[in-house]
Amino acid sequence: MGEPAAGSSLNARRRARELRRAAEERVDVLVVGLGATGAGAALDAASRGLSVAAIDAHDLAFGTSRWSSKLVHGGLRYLAKGQVDVAYESAVERGVLLRTTAPHLVKAHPYMLPLTPAVSRRQAAMVAAGYRLGDALRAAARTPRRLLPGPTRLTAARTRTLAPVLSGDGLRGALLSWDGRLLDDARLVVAIARTAAAHGARVLTRCRALRLSEGGADVRDELTGEKFTIRARAVINATGAWAGSLDPQVRLRPSRGTHLVLSPGTLHGLIAGMHVPIPGESNRFALVLPQNDGRVYVGLTDEPLDGPVPDVPEAPEEDVRTLLEVLNGILEAPVTREAVAGAYAGLRPLLAADGRTADLSRRHAVLSGGGVVTVVGGKLTTYRRMAEDAVDRAVSAMRLPGGRSRTKKIPLVGAGPQPSGVPVRLAERYGGEAQAVHELVKAHPEEVGLGITKGELLWSVRHEGALDEGDLLDRRTRIGLVKRDRDRALPATRDVLRGTPHA
Repeated sequence: MGEPAAGSSLNARRRARELRRAAEERVDVLVVGLGATGAGAALDAASRGLSVAAIDAHDLAFGTSRWSSKLVHGGLRYLAKGQVDVAYESAVERGVLLRTTAPHLVKAHPYMLPLTPAVSRRQAAMVAAGYRLGDALRAAARTPRRLLPGPTRLTAARTRTLAPVLSGDGLRGALLSWDGRLLDDARLVVAIARTAAAHGARVLTRCRALRLSEGGADVRDELTGEKFTIRARAVINATGAWAGSLDPQVRLRPSRGTHLVLSPGTLHGLIAGMHVPIPGESNRFALVLPQNDGRVYVGLTDEPLDGPVPDVPEAPEEDVRTLLEVLNGILEAPVTREAVAGAYAGLRPLLAADGRTADLSRRHAVLSGGGVVTVVGGKLTTYRRMAEDAVDRAVSAMRLPGGRSRTKKIPLVGAGPQPSGVPVRLAERYGGEAQAVHELVKAHPEEVGLGITKGELLWSVRHEGALDEGDLLDRRTRIGLVKRDRDRALPATRDVLRGTPHA
């Protein structure tokens, strides 16, 4: 039977053991927040030879990182705003993921801009020029064309082949571009966290930071209620939209991005993703993203969030109506509200400034003071660079012995040689570990939903740090995005958890 990557397994037994040690010892770096950036900071620091504890009040990828559009993009929108440096950084980091760190999780995917009567010839020419500039950024970032093909124009007939749901009235064809795409953003975070654990980081979920200080943090074990202190030479606050609650100097203006989840079969025959111009906006597009499980995601809004920041933001009905209206503007037959099986909303941790949240910069910022380094802003694509900058600041400010970042060249768990003779779906989700997962699936083949089996849930409990049904259904898998699918999967999920109480 295959085995997980050495030292990378996260489970309840390891958590209990390392939680005790975290309370007893002083670490070089304490990272608070285990989204992509926090997990990335834990990996960056640990791979420099520093001792690391990384905590989260909830689970891996509990916050913004699991609510993305699943895009790993080259930053075309930033080019249009003249932010060439931000676009280039995105293109570089996309190339790192495609080539080295996560080729099993990030693949090239085609996206069409349908040339409907609502898209003027001038607008089409501007978008085409942007695609060519984006391809130039790809070349500058040294991403080979075999990994990311170049843009082209499609005829109306070819466009309808890739998207038969489109209205043919006045359709002039489409502009086709390629960008990076994640099968599952939460799986990327799990891979980063497990890679950090393999390098010696203590990855501790259900561990809430109550107060940060120059010498560490007061924390509470959310499973037992026990309070204790984790002592650290440097503290990195990577809690995203919640960063201001731990660091008063941080002023954020979060924005809400809502996605719809359409039932399988709703947009039958859709192969490529689509960019759909938002009426009244010169450079904003809705995304239509077909998924391997048959669902289709449609997003996303960009609305300011007023008031307290919730742990799990709600997708308001107004956002649902807005996205359906944009989508139905290009379809032969409209999508009804009943076809929306679910919806989700994520929060972008944008630095406060005047103007609309849609216009605020996506540049990240690293702030320091009082012995705490806070990293905010940015986007999923550039998580690795954000983590590197945060650890650089911590190393410099606290004179830690770590050298330069190594994470550009560290493959994440699963990025090794791909096994043969395993189901394609497992290879896409688990990469080099697919054979080991397959052995569990053969022993526990009962399906729980979306083709996912009890064997995969067991793998998540034994090796991916899943502690309860929410971890399994909402983050290690995405069954929970649709309530009826979640309800059907609950009995089998509880069976798995009862059978592995001390994994």
